[in-house]
Amino acid sequence: MGNDTFAIPSLQSLLENNYKVSAVVTNPDKPQGRGLKLLPQPLRAFALEKNLTVWSPSDLKSPEFISELKKLKPDIIVVVAFTILPEQIFSLPALGTINLHPSLLPKYRGAAPIRWALINGEKETGVTTFFIEKKVDAGNIILQKKVEIFPDETYGELSERLSKIGAEVLIESLKLVQEKNFTPLKQDENLSSKAPKIKKEDCKIEWSQEAKKIKNLIRGLSPEPGAFTTYQDKIVKIYQAQVLEEKNYDANFGEIVEASDKNGIVVKTRRGSLKILSIQLEGKKMISGEDFVRGYRVKVGEKFI
Repeated sequence: MGNDTFAIPSLQSLLENNYKVSAVVTNPDKPQGRGLKLLPQPLRAFALEKNLTVWSPSDLKSPEFISELKKLKPDIIVVVAFTILPEQIFSLPALGTINLHPSLLPKYRGAAPIRWALINGEKETGVTTFFIEKKVDAGNIILQKKVEIFPDETYGELSERLSKIGAEVLIESLKLVQEKNFTPLKQDENLSSKAPKIKKEDCKIEWSQEAKKIKNLIRGLSPEPGAFTTYQDKIVKIYQAQVLEEKNYDANFGEIVEASDKNGIVVKTRRGSLKILSIQLEGKKMISGEDFVRGYRVKVGEKFI
Protein backbone atom coordinates (compact mmCIF):
# COMPACT_ATOMS: atom_id res chain seq x y z
CA MET A 1 0.00 0.00 0.00
CA GLY A 2 1.46 3.33 -1.08
CA ASN A 3 1.20 6.33 -3.36
CA ASP A 4 4.20 8.44 -4.27
CA THR A 5 7.61 7.72 -5.76
CA PHE A 6 9.07 7.04 -2.30
CA ALA A 7 7.24 3.69 -2.30
CA ILE A 8 8.52 2.49 -5.70
CA PRO A 9 11.94 1.13 -4.57
CA SER A 10 10.18 -0.89 -1.84
CA LEU A 11 7.81 -2.54 -4.31
CA GLN A 12 10.71 -3.13 -6.70
CA SER A 13 12.67 -4.85 -3.89
CA LEU A 14 9.72 -7.06 -2.96
CA LEU A 15 9.50 -8.26 -6.55
CA GLU A 16 13.27 -8.73 -6.92
CA ASN A 17 13.36 -10.79 -3.71
CA ASN A 18 10.57 -13.06 -4.95
CA TYR A 19 7.87 -12.02 -2.51
CA LYS A 20 4.40 -12.68 -3.86
CA VAL A 21 2.71 -9.31 -4.20
CA SER A 22 -0.95 -10.29 -4.42
CA ALA A 23 -2.17 -6.72 -4.89
CA VAL A 24 -1.07 -3.09 -4.76
CA VAL A 25 -3.36 -0.54 -3.14
CA THR A 26 -3.11 3.19 -3.94
CA ASN A 27 -5.30 6.26 -3.70
CA PRO A 28 -7.49 7.01 -6.75
CA ASP A 29 -6.02 9.03 -9.62
CA LYS A 30 -5.97 12.78 -8.96
CA PRO A 31 -5.70 15.98 -11.05
CA GLN A 32 -2.06 17.07 -11.34
CA GLY A 33 -0.03 19.82 -12.99
CA ARG A 34 -1.18 23.10 -14.50
CA GLY A 35 -3.71 21.42 -16.77
CA LEU A 36 -5.09 19.38 -13.83
CA LYS A 37 -5.05 16.22 -15.91
CA LEU A 38 -6.20 13.08 -14.14
CA LEU A 39 -2.96 11.17 -13.60
CA PRO A 40 -2.27 7.93 -11.70
CA GLN A 41 -0.36 7.88 -8.43
CA PRO A 42 3.33 7.10 -9.18
CA LEU A 43 3.15 3.73 -7.41
CA ARG A 44 0.01 2.80 -9.32
CA ALA A 45 1.69 3.56 -12.66
CA PHE A 46 4.74 1.49 -11.68
CA ALA A 47 2.61 -1.45 -10.49
CA LEU A 48 0.60 -1.48 -13.71
CA GLU A 49 3.84 -1.59 -15.71
CA LYS A 50 4.73 -4.73 -13.74
CA ASN A 51 1.30 -6.23 -14.54
CA LEU A 52 0.32 -6.37 -10.89
CA THR A 53 -3.24 -6.27 -9.57
CA VAL A 54 -3.95 -2.68 -8.50
CA TRP A 55 -6.83 -1.42 -6.39
CA SER A 56 -7.59 2.26 -5.82
CA PRO A 57 -10.63 2.38 -3.54
CA SER A 58 -12.20 5.75 -2.81
CA ASP A 59 -13.09 4.48 0.66
CA LEU A 60 -10.78 2.11 2.55
CA LYS A 61 -13.64 1.20 4.90
CA SER A 62 -16.03 0.14 2.14
CA PRO A 63 -17.41 -3.42 2.66
CA GLU A 64 -16.58 -4.30 -0.96
CA PHE A 65 -12.90 -3.41 -0.58
CA ILE A 66 -12.58 -5.12 2.81
CA SER A 67 -14.18 -8.23 1.34
CA GLU A 68 -11.74 -8.34 -1.59
CA LEU A 69 -8.82 -7.88 0.80
CA LYS A 70 -9.99 -10.75 3.01
CA LYS A 71 -10.20 -13.06 -0.01
CA LEU A 72 -6.47 -12.60 -0.54
CA LYS A 73 -5.69 -13.86 2.98
CA PRO A 74 -2.47 -11.81 3.10
CA ASP A 75 0.37 -13.01 5.32
CA ILE A 76 1.49 -9.41 5.69
CA ILE A 77 0.61 -5.93 4.46
CA VAL A 78 3.43 -3.50 3.69
CA VAL A 79 2.66 0.22 3.90
CA VAL A 80 4.99 2.87 2.42
CA ALA A 81 3.97 6.53 2.00
CA PHE A 82 0.24 5.87 2.18
CA THR A 83 -2.57 7.02 4.43
CA ILE A 84 -3.92 6.10 7.88
CA LEU A 85 -5.46 2.63 7.81
CA PRO A 86 -8.62 1.53 9.63
CA GLU A 87 -8.07 -1.18 12.25
CA GLN A 88 -10.11 -3.70 10.28
CA ILE A 89 -7.40 -3.56 7.61
CA PHE A 90 -4.16 -3.39 9.61
CA SER A 91 -5.32 -6.19 11.95
CA LEU A 92 -6.15 -8.52 9.05
CA PRO A 93 -2.80 -10.17 8.08
CA ALA A 94 -1.47 -13.13 10.04
CA LEU A 95 1.97 -11.53 10.51
CA GLY A 96 0.64 -8.01 10.95
CA THR A 97 0.89 -4.80 8.92
CA ILE A 98 4.26 -3.09 8.77
CA ASN A 99 5.07 0.49 7.81
CA LEU A 100 8.29 1.98 6.46
CA HIS A 101 8.69 5.46 7.93
CA PRO A 102 11.49 7.89 6.95
CA SER A 103 12.65 8.96 10.41
CA LEU A 104 14.20 7.47 13.53
CA LEU A 105 10.97 6.87 15.41
CA PRO A 106 9.66 8.00 17.81
CA LYS A 107 11.16 11.22 16.42
CA TYR A 108 9.20 12.93 13.66
CA ARG A 109 5.92 11.07 13.71
CA GLY A 110 3.58 12.30 11.02
CA ALA A 111 3.19 13.14 7.34
CA ALA A 112 6.38 15.14 6.66
CA PRO A 113 9.34 13.68 8.62
CA ILE A 114 12.00 14.29 5.96
CA ARG A 115 11.00 17.93 5.47
CA TRP A 116 10.96 18.74 9.19
CA ALA A 117 14.29 17.00 9.83
CA LEU A 118 15.87 19.29 7.21
CA ILE A 119 14.01 22.41 8.33
CA ASN A 120 15.15 21.81 11.91
CA GLY A 121 18.77 21.40 10.82
CA GLU A 122 19.17 17.78 11.90
CA LYS A 123 22.54 16.18 11.15
CA GLU A 124 21.13 12.66 10.91
CA THR A 125 17.85 10.91 10.27
CA GLY A 126 17.00 7.39 9.17
CA VAL A 127 14.30 4.87 8.38
CA THR A 128 12.18 2.75 10.68
CA THR A 129 9.97 -0.26 10.09
CA PHE A 130 7.28 -0.88 12.69
CA PHE A 131 3.98 -2.68 13.23
CA ILE A 132 1.00 -0.42 12.63
CA GLU A 133 -1.40 0.11 15.53
CA LYS A 134 -4.20 2.61 16.29
CA LYS A 135 -1.94 5.50 17.33
CA VAL A 136 -0.20 6.95 14.28
CA ASP A 137 3.49 5.97 13.89
CA ALA A 138 3.59 4.62 17.45
CA GLY A 139 3.76 0.84 16.90
CA ASN A 140 6.54 -1.49 18.01
CA ILE A 141 9.78 -1.10 16.05
CA ILE A 142 11.10 -3.92 13.87
CA LEU A 143 14.28 -2.34 12.52
CA GLN A 144 15.98 1.07 12.22
CA LYS A 145 18.90 2.43 10.25
CA LYS A 146 20.59 5.79 10.88
CA VAL A 147 21.51 7.97 7.90
CA GLU A 148 23.73 11.06 7.80
CA ILE A 149 22.17 14.20 6.32
CA PHE A 150 24.58 16.04 4.02
CA PRO A 151 25.01 19.82 4.64
CA ASP A 152 23.45 21.01 1.35
CA GLU A 153 21.06 18.10 0.77
CA THR A 154 17.53 19.04 -0.29
CA TYR A 155 14.25 17.30 0.44
CA GLY A 156 14.19 15.80 -3.06
CA GLU A 157 17.70 14.40 -2.74
CA LEU A 158 17.29 13.03 0.77
CA SER A 159 13.88 11.54 0.02
CA GLU A 160 15.27 9.63 -2.97
CA ARG A 161 18.21 8.35 -0.92
CA LEU A 162 16.02 7.25 2.00
CA SER A 163 13.57 5.49 -0.33
CA LYS A 164 16.38 3.21 -1.54
CA ILE A 165 17.84 2.63 1.92
CA GLY A 166 14.32 2.01 3.22
CA ALA A 167 13.70 -0.64 0.57
CA GLU A 168 16.73 -2.58 1.82
CA VAL A 169 15.62 -2.26 5.44
CA LEU A 170 12.12 -3.45 4.48
CA ILE A 171 13.48 -6.72 3.08
CA GLU A 172 15.56 -7.28 6.24
CA SER A 173 12.45 -6.56 8.32
CA LEU A 174 10.34 -9.11 6.47
CA LYS A 175 12.93 -11.76 7.22
CA LEU A 176 12.97 -10.78 10.92
CA VAL A 177 9.20 -10.93 11.43
CA GLN A 178 9.15 -14.49 10.13
CA GLU A 179 11.56 -15.66 12.84
CA LYS A 180 9.87 -17.44 15.76
CA ASN A 181 11.84 -15.70 18.50
CA PHE A 182 11.71 -12.17 17.08
CA THR A 183 10.56 -9.49 19.55
CA PRO A 184 9.89 -5.93 18.31
CA LEU A 185 11.03 -2.91 20.36
CA LYS A 186 8.52 -0.69 22.14
CA GLN A 187 8.82 3.04 21.31
CA ASP A 188 9.83 5.45 24.06
CA GLU A 189 7.01 8.02 24.25
CA ASN A 190 9.29 10.46 26.10
CA LEU A 191 11.39 10.84 22.93
CA SER A 192 8.50 11.41 20.51
CA SER A 193 8.18 14.48 18.29
CA LYS A 194 5.79 15.46 15.50
CA ALA A 195 6.20 16.09 11.78
CA PRO A 196 2.82 17.42 10.62
CA LYS A 197 1.83 18.06 7.03
CA ILE A 198 3.45 21.20 5.61
CA LYS A 199 1.05 24.16 5.35
CA LYS A 200 1.39 27.20 3.10
CA GLU A 201 2.31 29.42 6.04
CA ASP A 202 5.20 27.08 6.89
CA CYS A 203 6.75 27.88 3.50
CA LYS A 204 7.06 31.66 3.89
CA ILE A 205 10.60 32.93 4.44
CA GLU A 206 11.01 35.19 7.46
CA TRP A 207 14.09 37.26 6.71
CA SER A 208 14.34 38.32 10.37
CA GLN A 209 15.60 34.80 11.14
CA GLU A 210 19.26 33.82 10.84
CA ALA A 211 20.63 32.83 7.44
CA LYS A 212 21.36 29.25 8.50
CA LYS A 213 17.75 28.69 9.56
CA ILE A 214 16.40 30.17 6.31
CA LYS A 215 18.72 27.96 4.30
CA ASN A 216 17.39 24.88 6.13
CA LEU A 217 13.81 25.94 5.35
CA ILE A 218 14.72 26.27 1.67
CA ARG A 219 16.38 22.82 1.67
CA GLY A 220 13.39 21.19 3.36
CA LEU A 221 10.95 22.56 0.78
CA SER A 222 13.00 21.99 -2.38
CA PRO A 223 12.00 21.09 -5.08
CA GLU A 224 8.39 21.36 -3.90
CA PRO A 225 6.37 23.11 -2.64
CA GLY A 226 9.20 25.67 -2.43
CA ALA A 227 10.06 28.31 0.18
CA PHE A 228 8.61 31.64 -0.91
CA THR A 229 8.97 35.38 -0.42
CA THR A 230 7.82 38.44 -2.38
CA TYR A 231 9.78 40.72 -4.71
CA GLN A 232 8.09 43.81 -6.15
CA ASP A 233 4.71 42.46 -5.03
CA LYS A 234 5.22 39.14 -6.85
CA ILE A 235 5.73 35.71 -5.31
CA VAL A 236 9.18 34.22 -5.79
CA LYS A 237 10.32 30.76 -4.70
CA ILE A 238 13.88 30.02 -3.67
CA TYR A 239 15.22 26.49 -4.10
CA GLN A 240 18.90 26.73 -3.20
CA ALA A 241 20.93 29.18 -1.12
CA GLN A 242 24.33 29.59 0.54
CA VAL A 243 25.17 31.15 3.91
CA LEU A 244 27.97 33.67 3.47
CA GLU A 245 28.96 35.07 6.88
CA GLU A 246 27.94 35.11 10.53
CA LYS A 247 27.66 38.87 11.16
CA ASN A 248 24.69 40.06 13.24
CA TYR A 249 22.28 42.70 11.88
CA ASP A 250 19.56 44.61 13.70
CA ALA A 251 17.45 46.07 10.87
CA ASN A 252 16.44 45.93 7.19
CA PHE A 253 16.14 42.13 7.06
CA GLY A 254 15.45 40.94 3.50
CA GLU A 255 17.40 43.85 1.99
CA ILE A 256 19.43 43.01 -1.11
CA VAL A 257 23.03 43.98 -0.30
CA GLU A 258 24.57 42.68 -3.52
CA ALA A 259 23.09 42.29 -7.00
CA SER A 260 25.40 41.53 -9.90
CA ASP A 261 25.49 39.30 -12.95
CA LYS A 262 28.71 37.77 -11.60
CA ASN A 263 27.89 37.09 -7.93
CA GLY A 264 24.10 37.06 -8.13
CA ILE A 265 21.89 38.12 -5.20
CA VAL A 266 22.93 38.43 -1.56
CA VAL A 267 20.26 39.14 1.07
CA LYS A 268 20.62 40.41 4.65
CA THR A 269 19.17 38.32 7.52
CA ARG A 270 19.27 38.70 11.31
CA ARG A 271 22.52 36.76 11.46
CA GLY A 272 24.57 36.41 8.31
CA SER A 273 23.65 36.98 4.69
CA LEU A 274 22.23 34.53 2.19
CA LYS A 275 23.32 34.12 -1.41
CA ILE A 276 20.44 33.03 -3.66
CA LEU A 277 21.58 30.24 -5.99
CA SER A 278 18.30 29.31 -7.68
CA ILE A 279 15.06 31.28 -7.78
CA GLN A 280 11.72 31.32 -9.61
CA LEU A 281 9.35 34.23 -10.18
CA GLU A 282 5.68 33.19 -10.20
CA GLY A 283 4.65 31.95 -13.65
CA LYS A 284 8.27 31.72 -14.83
CA LYS A 285 10.94 29.01 -14.87
CA MET A 286 13.60 28.46 -12.22
CA ILE A 287 16.85 30.35 -12.93
CA SER A 288 20.12 31.22 -11.19
CA GLY A 289 20.52 34.28 -8.99
CA GLU A 290 22.81 35.80 -11.64
CA ASP A 291 20.20 35.34 -14.38
CA PHE A 292 17.53 36.80 -12.09
CA VAL A 293 19.64 39.96 -11.67
CA ARG A 294 20.10 40.27 -15.44
CA GLY A 295 16.48 39.48 -16.31
CA TYR A 296 14.75 41.68 -13.72
CA ARG A 297 17.39 44.41 -13.21
CA VAL A 298 17.60 43.77 -9.48
CA LYS A 299 19.19 46.63 -7.53
CA VAL A 300 21.00 46.89 -4.20
CA GLY A 301 18.65 48.32 -1.57
CA GLU A 302 15.53 46.54 -2.86
CA LYS A 303 13.91 44.05 -0.49
CA PHE A 304 12.45 40.61 -0.32
CA ILE A 305 9.43 40.73 1.97
